[in-house]
Amino acid sequence: MFLTPKEQIAIIKKGANKIVDEQDLFKKLERSYKEQQPLTIKLGLDPSAPDIHLGHAVVLRKIKQMQDLGHHSVIVIGDFTGRIGDPTGKAKGRTALNDDIVKKNAQTYCEQIFKVLDPNKTTVRFNSEWLAKLSFEEVIKLAATTSVARLLEREDFQKRYQQHIPIGIHEFFYPLMQAYDSVELEADIELGGTDQTFNILMGRTLQKHRGLEKQIAIFMPLLEGLDGIEKMSKSLGNYIGINEAPEIMFKKVMEVPDTLIIKYFELATDEHPLQVQAIQDRLQKGENPRDLKFLLAEIITALYHGSTAVEEAKAYFEVAFQKKEIPKNIPILLLEIDKERIVDIIPQLVAMGFIQSKSEFLRVIKQKGVSLNGEKMAMDDISQVLMNNDVLQIGKKRFLQFNK
Repeated sequence: MFLTPKEQIAIIKKGANKIVDEQDLFKKLERSYKEQQPLTIKLGLDPSAPDIHLGHAVVLRKIKQMQDLGHHSVIVIGDFTGRIGDPTGKAKGRTALNDDIVKKNAQTYCEQIFKVLDPNKTTVRFNSEWLAKLSFEEVIKLAATTSVARLLEREDFQKRYQQHIPIGIHEFFYPLMQAYDSVELEADIELGGTDQTFNILMGRTLQKHRGLEKQIAIFMPLLEGLDGIEKMSKSLGNYIGINEAPEIMFKKVMEVPDTLIIKYFELATDEHPLQVQAIQDRLQKGENPRDLKFLLAEIITALYHGSTAVEEAKAYFEVAFQKKEIPKNIPILLLEIDKERIVDIIPQLVAMGFIQSKSEFLRVIKQKGVSLNGEKMAMDDISQVLMNNDVLQIGKKRFLQFNK
């Protein structure tokens, strides 16, 4: 049973940057409510960067909220458009992905999106299903629906044109192909980040041209990372990955700047708008931001790992970061030979993901960021022989115990 359109729209609007347009969305919700038929929500994914973090998950969380309202989502994996590469925000043309990379990334995406979405209310499609079948005549007709002037309105194309940086004709087809996906699916709603404005609005244009009801465009804001400044990004190291261990996720959420607490409640959780407003009221009345971040860390960790893992993550946090003690149940590395030194196990630390490289490990040691059994290590200590039950700590979050 659907909530009333008024109740639904309050939830859909939570955290959204812009809706085009809200009046038409209300009409769609009214018809859906009257007929008890779900709306079709489209999300296109470019399978070029398969590791999803909370920034990527903003639109997924919004879709999940609409699924909870009774609607159905279609995830379009851009295996065909991936052969061009989305030129959005790029200073030069993107390198096309080959089929093997696209398939591998698409599989990884699918594994991750169902950490958020309801699989019973989600259909996954690949746009090669319809785009690969278009005849050259149909492609020409598709190209005739827009103009070069319209495409050059895009800021990225405009800059490249002004700076005499080549723009391939095939790049102009990316927004058209993404728009054609909306025609094929007869999408009622399409979601994306604010950086996808041009592409999603093109879907409305093409649907109108084909005599279809225009989709509603919902744009979600970009989520700042833990530095509080830049967009969340793995390359910048300011991210919270949805596949990260519960204790790491919990600790990272506790590092969210106080100024972003409400934004994270709006964009990274499924809390009802009234609940978010209540939390904002508590913050404005002087409640300690740290206590509200603790609540935020509990909610986000539970979304991806469940309530049991939350309790373990809280216990880990309290021991490791409040009491400054060594937590229980940390990973164990078996020492394979006698008199194995710290320098000898560096390749294993890289393989386990504890460090990115030997040079990074040495850099952190120089910065006094590595401890052995609670004692800060110096460069000379890397030749130290490891003993049974020794505990290595790298930075504030990573612990490893050695056993023979």
